[in-house]
Amino acid sequence: MQERTPARGRDRALFSLVFPTYNPGACLQESWRQLLPFLASAGEKWEIVFVCDGCTDGTPQQLAEWIAARPLPVRMISYAANRGKGYAVRRGLEAARGEWRLFTDVDLAYSLDDVLRVAEALRAGADVAIASRTHPDSRMVRPVALQGYAYRRYLQSLAFSSLAHLLLPLRQRDTQAGLKGMTARVAETLLPRLRCNGFGLDCELLTACVRFGIRVTEVPVTVRYGDRTSTTGARPTLRMLGELWRIRRRWKSAPQPAAPAERRQAA
Repeated sequence: MQERTPARGRDRALFSLVFPTYNPGACLQESWRQLLPFLASAGEKWEIVFVCDGCTDGTPQQLAEWIAARPLPVRMISYAANRGKGYAVRRGLEAARGEWRLFTDVDLAYSLDDVLRVAEALRAGADVAIASRTHPDSRMVRPVALQGYAYRRYLQSLAFSSLAHLLLPLRQRDTQAGLKGMTARVAETLLPRLRCNGFGLDCELLTACVRFGIRVTEVPVTVRYGDRTSTTGARPTLRMLGELWRIRRRWKSAPQPAAPAERRQAA
């Protein structure tokens, strides 16, 4: 296992952006290309953390080469076993140094403008801010050829969300959007209590927010469908349903947590 976690220091970043990464293929280079001007022009201090979750396609080597070539605030965590997206997200958020910590998909289905929008919600006072595809101001951008695919994904997402709301005390309509953020205080409070290693982490995080009385702000985004890569097939869906049931059992039997010492009103 290769994990690089520098100690916290006085140069703590203001924002951390975590990319859980598993065999991303060609999209990695395009995402890196977009990150370079983002870091150069960002008015705030950002750090980027890639978490290579058992990649076997040469991604760790490619990232190591790019990171070594430029003095950028980019770090990589890499380990041999594929542990799942939830594990990679938790690992990255724990290693992050930012006062505010965000995570999103490595293919940037949610653009860096959306990332900035979620970051601004956190800066404005939200303890947790999440992208919401069902927000009235959100937009979907999809080629004509993918309209049928996008509609099927929408129906699958709606069905999964309905079941999640039956099993868990969730208040948000869109639980699975792949862009979320939180304060360092929330991360340090909740992450040690989260156990989900798969795609159910989003639901477990939001369930924990309910149990701890942490308010969640929903942020409008623009979702871009560029290909048919999806986690909504039969086998992943069954795994996610199993995760929902385990989350329900775990948090139903968990002792009621004490109220946070400090709770900010979300914008």
